[in-house]
Amino acid sequence: MPLYLLNKKKENMNILVFGASSSKNSINKQLATYVANKVENATIKIIDLNDFEMPIYSIDKQEIGFPKQAHDFYNLIKESDGIIVSLAEHNSNFTAAFKNILDWVSRIEMKFLEGKKMFVLSTSPGGYGGGNVMEVGLKYFGIAKGEIVESYSLPSFYDNFKDDKIINEEINELVKQKTIAFTAVLAKN
Repeated sequence: MPLYLLNKKKENMNILVFGASSSKNSINKQLATYVANKVENATIKIIDLNDFEMPIYSIDKQEIGFPKQAHDFYNLIKESDGIIVSLAEHNSNFTAAFKNILDWVSRIEMKFLEGKKMFVLSTSPGGYGGGNVMEVGLKYFGIAKGEIVESYSLPSFYDNFKDDKIINEEINELVKQKTIAFTAVLAKN
């Protein structure tokens, strides 16, 4: 399973980062990575959902046994102090790839996010920035006992994000402040 570590000073914080999309050019992975690069004094693990492709969840398949990828994803969650995730929106909901991972992992432990601080992002080409999936995500992550510290939906990705950064100064400052607040909460633990 490929794992990419950003060159950050290791402290007590371990942050798991991913875009909740299987697209090889995921705009959500770009946004999550950008935000992760703003976090200081932490070990950042950026993962790709394509490394966790599994059979579509069903009780029949569960009876055969859990895929290794489900345990791998679960363990990455458990090893992290915080999570930065950017949600891609398909038909106002999670992508099928991400939903399938959640289906498997939640069967290992429903409260798999307990004790995890989260910065939940979303973006899309449209002006709502994945706001529908943000609503779904905030509800779901709460049920799984994640602690949502910050959230933000970046509108109109292609207008506001270029050359691997947020180019709208007002939005960039807002995201910077949310990142600082998220990091401060993590540093307290």
